[in-house]
Amino acid sequence: MAFKSLVGSATSRASTSLRREWARQTVRSTTSCLAFHSSPCRTLDSPGAPPLPSSSLSSAIAVNSPPCRPAPQACSWRRKGTLHSLFDPGRGRFLSAKAAMGQDVEAMCPVQHRLMFEDECILVDEEDNVVGHDSKYNCHLMEKIEKENLLHRAFSVFLFNSKNELLLQKRSATKVTFPLVWTNTCCSHPLYRESELIKENHLGVRNAAQRKLHDELGIVAKDAPVDDFTPLGRILYKAPSDGKWGEHEVDYLLFMKREVDLEPNPDEVADVQYVNKEQLQELVRKAKAGEDGVKLSPWFQLVVENFLYDWWKKLEEGTLLESADMKHIHRLK
Repeated sequence: MAFKSLVGSATSRASTSLRREWARQTVRSTTSCLAFHSSPCRTLDSPGAPPLPSSSLSSAIAVNSPPCRPAPQACSWRRKGTLHSLFDPGRGRFLSAKAAMGQDVEAMCPVQHRLMFEDECILVDEEDNVVGHDSKYNCHLMEKIEKENLLHRAFSVFLFNSKNELLLQKRSATKVTFPLVWTNTCCSHPLYRESELIKENHLGVRNAAQRKLHDELGIVAKDAPVDDFTPLGRILYKAPSDGKWGEHEVDYLLFMKREVDLEPNPDEVADVQYVNKEQLQELVRKAKAGEDGVKLSPWFQLVVENFLYDWWKKLEEGTLLESADMKHIHRLK
């Protein structure tokens, strides 16, 4: 009996060591989550994994996520198929199950999930002074916007062709905020990085705009030189998306007139179209009337109602720079 006890004890220790090593290897492989491979999530009760006693099931980690599709499963820890917690690669930590489930993280397209946790937005005060940085995820949670008054810097590009037609995009269905709404050419955020924090001549914001025109619409840098962006003004606004997500931004409004080649990224953009003034007015009418399911982004609607047609006219007349006012921030509702 003593002999059996010693053997059993040694076997148990070896088994435990094996399980721990397998778990350590799995933890290290979570870095592959950032690449969002197409294989399904693995757990410690998957084939090939050593069995675990019930007390150790919380060590189960899923290391891969399926490709972007309407209702993908995000990378998550799993316990017998139940969401346990979710890895936040931007901060190197795990979200609680309550936080992950309560904020619909698991339903995010992997591309949007990566952007939400890896991108660090620039936090500003109401005078657009930099006060810090935080993840795109936190910056777009209405709970944090309301409780902590999180305000971040953004930009909106209005790109016109040689016919003075404005390029619009319809945001993709996988966007976390305002999916499937029509908006201006490109709307995004300068990130908390040296090249996009440059204050002189608003170069940081223009660098970010060039980057995102390529990311979203496939417009190469030579077709969108940073010197060709004309900053016209800034607006401060707040807009909830679905109650959980929303925007609170100091938004730089940038005009550009160029002929460009487009290759829209389907993870970001569902559709594009050039419109003249009359066509835009019809689109706005449909959005207000709720016709054909047409919706506009709140920031685009604010710009249309307050500035766009006047600036458009000056663009046609060649007097656009007369409208530029980067000293004041327009607070719009």
